Amino acid sequence: MSFNENARLDTSQVETGGGGGGPGGLVVGGGIGGIVLVVLALIFGINPGDITGSGAIPTGQSTVENGSGSALAAQCQSGADANRSSTCLVVGTVNSVQDYWAQELPKYGRTYTPAKTVLYSGATQSACGTASNQVGPFYCPLDKKVYIDASFFQILQSQYGSSGGQLAQEYVVAHEYGHHIQDELGLLDRAQQDPQGAQSGSVRIELMADCLAGVWANHAATTKDASGQTYLKPLTSQDIKDALSAASAVGDDSIQRKAQGRVTQENWTHGSSAARQHWFTTGYRTGDLNQCDTFAVQDVENPG
Repeated sequence: MSFNENARLDTSQVETGGGGGGPGGLVVGGGIGGIVLVVLALIFGINPGDITGSGAIPTGQSTVENGSGSALAAQCQSGADANRSSTCLVVGTVNSVQDYWAQELPKYGRTYTPAKTVLYSGATQSACGTASNQVGPFYCPLDKKVYIDASFFQILQSQYGSSGGQLAQEYVVAHEYGHHIQDELGLLDRAQQDPQGAQSGSVRIELMADCLAGVWANHAATTKDASGQTYLKPLTSQDIKDALSAASAVGDDSIQRKAQGRVTQENWTHGSSAARQHWFTTGYRTGDLNQCDTFAVQDVENPG
């Protein structure tokens, strides 16, 4: 999904440093522990640091410093910049996603509270613990921010077989903001209900975020910037294939096959490739957040 070249980007919604260290963190180790952490990280969940305990930024990894916002503002000014740069693509997607939900939630009597994205390289601190390039994108409910390592999209493509198309990358951002919407609606804690397995609360929360990403995609070509210019051009069939390739690449079954050579449903936390594709498609096809209630169906893998 390409940006309209004249769309104006608002870099104030994106930071290039950490959000302040808090309790918790992530110990990044080698061997099977490292594999498990990568598996957890690359399926767009809530920070694995919440699960694994305390730790520190891994030695030898760089942290993006605060204070480079002016450089980001100079680099990312228009939709044309978003079409040339993955960094600016994230900025533009954040703008589009937030403008859409700011217009949509009031229809349900809710006010949307903006959430910033932190773009970093190597590692930085969040209120949920350490964000690193081994964690991948996540939403931290403690500081209400999305964390994305600048190298993640390349990893998603080269190591996990996702398409390199723009909507594949935009899906990642929209999914994380789906968690913010869940937080706004008081649903995020439901991830702790039966936290593992194909029908768990964790899986249902993740598939709901996929669906909410699809809802945004449905409306993305009509969401406008402050000057009234639409951010994005209408979706093509190739755009949808790109998003579905990303959803498939990060299904629990796909990740497990790559990591351990077998599928163990009892350890699922995010849903199968097929389910992730199904729920994104549901959101995209209907454009209706009411269709994203994954807790209302008995079987999220085969909702009928």
